[in-house]
Amino acid sequence: MSANKACPLLLRSDGALLWFRHPSAGCQLVKGTVEPGETVAQAALRELAEEAGIGDARIAFDLGEWSSGHQAQIWSFQLCVAESALPEAWSHFCMDDGGLLLEFFWHPLEREAPEGSHPLYHRALAEARRRLADVPPAAALGGGERA
Repeated sequence: MSANKACPLLLRSDGALLWFRHPSAGCQLVKGTVEPGETVAQAALRELAEEAGIGDARIAFDLGEWSSGHQAQIWSFQLCVAESALPEAWSHFCMDDGGLLLEFFWHPLEREAPEGSHPLYHRALAEARRRLADVPPAAALGGGERA
């Protein structure tokens, strides 16, 4: 497999995972296309910056690839850490699709996907949970703490 989508997973130490509300497509995880010449790690960090406005993140752990079963998408899950504290919720204007205002929030990892999430994100969350269970504790710590 070779990933064509990067999905940066930003997890707080309290077990909350970063999600956003798309104005017309429901709740989603940050995810985007791996551009030519870009590594999956570079794509994950770029997507966090472009979609969420988080420019100081780093990769903590490569969680591997997942065949999503949706439109031939192969996702690379990257556990990320933000170097600065992040608020409980925020809005960010993203240039995707001609410009969108995305609403970011934290959602407990152990809960089902937020209401209004496409079934793809329900499956992605289940896969992310499975992979995160195998991460060494030190790799999952730090980042995204409340401002």
